[in-house]
Amino acid sequence: MTMTKKAPSGKHNAIEKALEILLKFQDDKAGWGTRELSGELGFSPATVQRILSVLKSYGFVRQDTRTRQYVAGNIFYRFLENLNNTNNLTGTGRQFMEKVARKTCETVYLNIIQGHLRICIDTIESNRALKAGMPIGNQSPLFAGASAKCLLAFSSDRFQKEYFAAVTPAPVTEATIVDPDALAAELAKIKTRGYAVSLGERTPGIGSVSAPVFDYNGRILASLSLAVPEIRTRDKHHFSHCITLLTDAARAFSWAMGQPESVTHCTPTPHHF
Repeated sequence: MTMTKKAPSGKHNAIEKALEILLKFQDDKAGWGTRELSGELGFSPATVQRILSVLKSYGFVRQDTRTRQYVAGNIFYRFLENLNNTNNLTGTGRQFMEKVARKTCETVYLNIIQGHLRICIDTIESNRALKAGMPIGNQSPLFAGASAKCLLAFSSDRFQKEYFAAVTPAPVTEATIVDPDALAAELAKIKTRGYAVSLGERTPGIGSVSAPVFDYNGRILASLSLAVPEIRTRDKHHFSHCITLLTDAARAFSWAMGQPESVTHCTPTPHHF
């Protein structure tokens, strides 16, 4: 869950309270009731209800007719095109994503760290009948799935230390690695190998491979990933081909983001589940 700094409710003005409420809808909890938000943020139920009513009238939140909980509104879709046009990461990365999508025919997606979560910021869906989806805005914990583990593995030691001090891994599926020693070994293997793989760690029946994208200082910017139905991960030739194409694209993406071409990268080795 995304961590937000709380201040005593009396120290918030109306705009700050509205923003605090809106920020709760970026967490991995999709829906909120009025009293839940009141208890979470320390605002009175009447204040929360009044703000939610205004946010709802402008489309920032909507109310589920069945559960009566509030969820993020459709107005946020209006911001996506503008964000993609102005965000240098997605703008630069699109050419590499399109190349990988065209040559693998699998779903390609781009991810960043937001708080303690992995969030998908761009995606190109496979045109195959059997495919794995990854919508923009999808979130997951940083210990589950290749795209998340890649981001965590190549993050600084300080970030990893602070992350594990704040987060206790819990299973998302039966395949999620949550044992501290096993997870530490997995992250070290990813860093040595140069890419991450997973099968069913976040969604049963879905495999993925993910490679890091770095900036000019060698810091992790994003992970470039492929989502592949499990049945096609068993095709050794296809999956090895996917790994090679993806790692090559991530390397070129990193160079485009300023990483010197003289920086050496690990040569990917075939991986089979």
